[in-house]
Amino acid sequence: MGKAYQGEWRTIALNGLRAGLLLALAAITAGCAMLAPSPPQDQSNICEIFREQPRWYDYARDSEQEWGTPIATQMSFIQQESSFRSHVRPDRERVLGFIPWSRPSSAYGYAQAQDPVWGEYQEQAGSRFARRTHMKHATDFIGWYNARTQRMTGVSLNNPEHLYLAYHEGQGGYSRGSYQNKPQVRSAAQQVAQRASRYESQLSSCESEFQCRRFYQIWPFCRQ
Repeated sequence: MGKAYQGEWRTIALNGLRAGLLLALAAITAGCAMLAPSPPQDQSNICEIFREQPRWYDYARDSEQEWGTPIATQMSFIQQESSFRSHVRPDRERVLGFIPWSRPSSAYGYAQAQDPVWGEYQEQAGSRFARRTHMKHATDFIGWYNARTQRMTGVSLNNPEHLYLAYHEGQGGYSRGSYQNKPQVRSAAQQVAQRASRYESQLSSCESEFQCRRFYQIWPFCRQ
């Protein structure tokens, strides 16, 4: 067998191996997405959300205790960003109206965190193993980010509208007022604030369910 022939077969084999690895990676990713929790059926009611996914309450409560952002605000952010879909990404842009092209950003997961700021979070507060597709890490990321917003801009953690503006635009963009000429962003921030207020009111009527649901948690000694 000639050297040229051997080289051609080696190239074919390597290309086949690469293709196989890519297909395997795609299958693993698809499998993880299939195993992720389904989005809550009733996203207008935080009590129903936590009844479907009680662990989400624990994650949001832990984040609130660590960083200060109220549970209702965290969940309102996530509903706005991903509608509680764990593996969602921005739609691909289209060339000539039908050819799939690149995505407009690297946003991914429940909180739609982008690659650069997610890397900062992993280095400063999270873990190299933190995943944007896990609610525990998504709520912690939102808490961390909002605490940074408060520190850098002075926005109160009880002001979900302006917290969201800074979340969407970045703290620097928020300080420059970049959102002022973006009516869609301002409208989204208002929706976040309205939803957070509704979630807060709903949660006040049902939170004890999630604080006291385990056999070893006995009222009135449950976590407050």
